[in-house]
Amino acid sequence: MKDPMKMLRQVQQMQGRMEKLQKELETETVEASSGGGAVTVIATGTQKLVSVRIDPEAAGDPEMLADLVVAAVNEALERSKQMASEKMSALGAGMGLPPGLI
Repeated sequence: MKDPMKMLRQVQQMQGRMEKLQKELETETVEASSGGGAVTVIATGTQKLVSVRIDPEAAGDPEMLADLVVAAVNEALERSKQMASEKMSALGAGMGLPPGLI
């Protein structure tokens, strides 16, 4: 049986690393665009939208513009989730945990 104190220290280390990773994800960003760059969206690693840039020429068709914004936002959020997942997996691997555990 493992030493309970050693196990507790490992859990505390993991909590500290998780907190650090959360702070990193708040400042790291991903970018996605749609319509050949007509709409560009930036989101943080915590799936918060930071900015939306719209090419003025795309504003002529409101329905198309709405679709482009939705597409770019969804892509940015998906990239953000993927980035967070990869970083979490790396953290777990660094702790010797099996993939998918955290």
